[in-house]
Amino acid sequence: MTLCAQACTVKVYTKWGELTRIPSTKSGKNRGDNINLRVSRGQKALIDRAATALGRSRSDFMLETACREAESILLDRRYFALPQEEFRRFKAMLDKPPANNARLARLLKAKAPWDK
Repeated sequence: MTLCAQACTVKVYTKWGELTRIPSTKSGKNRGDNINLRVSRGQKALIDRAATALGRSRSDFMLETACREAESILLDRRYFALPQEEFRRFKAMLDKPPANNARLARLLKAKAPWDK
């Protein structure tokens, strides 16, 4: 995990990197999988009205909206902002050298099972 601090904002990048942008849904290319949903008439009508208002098909509207919401949820779990004082304390904790830990030192010196 890598931490990048900018002003009073902390961005956390996991081993998977940043969120990947979902390709545009405007072209039907690269669509091979199906997602089936059961909805009420009212829900379908609402979705259809919104899609029509944007000049999109129901499928394009639903896919784009679902992907946008999915990105938002995932981003919310990876990004957080702190007030300046809390950021200073957070940074101090990160910069503090780790406490001496004999068990951890022994573990780090041990050969990995796949290297034996």
